[in-house]
Amino acid sequence: MAKILGYIATSLDGFIATEDDNLGWLFKYDTMDLGEHDYRTFIKRIRTVVMGRGTYDFIANESSPWAYGEQRVLVVTSRPIEEPKGALEIRTDVDALIKELRALDDGDVWMLGGGQLQMAFMEKGALDEIEIYVIPEMLGAGRPLFPATGYRASPKLISAQAIDQGCVRLHYRFEQPA
Repeated sequence: MAKILGYIATSLDGFIATEDDNLGWLFKYDTMDLGEHDYRTFIKRIRTVVMGRGTYDFIANESSPWAYGEQRVLVVTSRPIEEPKGALEIRTDVDALIKELRALDDGDVWMLGGGQLQMAFMEKGALDEIEIYVIPEMLGAGRPLFPATGYRASPKLISAQAIDQGCVRLHYRFEQPA
């Protein structure tokens, strides 16, 4: 069974993007040495990438080429995507998607992007682990790491590690309901 994973960066004050969805504050850390936790190492174990429509639109509007040619990409949205940037599939039902992902056995699943879809998976007991990279920047406002929904959990800390440029890596496991 595939693991469903989060891998995300946040500012010290808990935002993943500015109010206008700008990530410039994060890009200045592109040269950060993450060692064995580097994105290029992480993505090699990922077979399926799942993202919400906002994340897809952000990626589609970037000038860089489609980065997920080796992964199956699922976009959760109720609106059609007229001219997709890369090969992708649309899903509208989160419960059906979770069931589909749980049946996979050919590699792990990455919940890419914002906290809204990750929160929906957490609320349904479907996010297995999350790596959070806390970047030493204070944004003051913006898109929160996780939207306030009333969801409560006590994930188990797997590891905490200070890494390059003042960044801290936190790795948690969510206990799934029996």
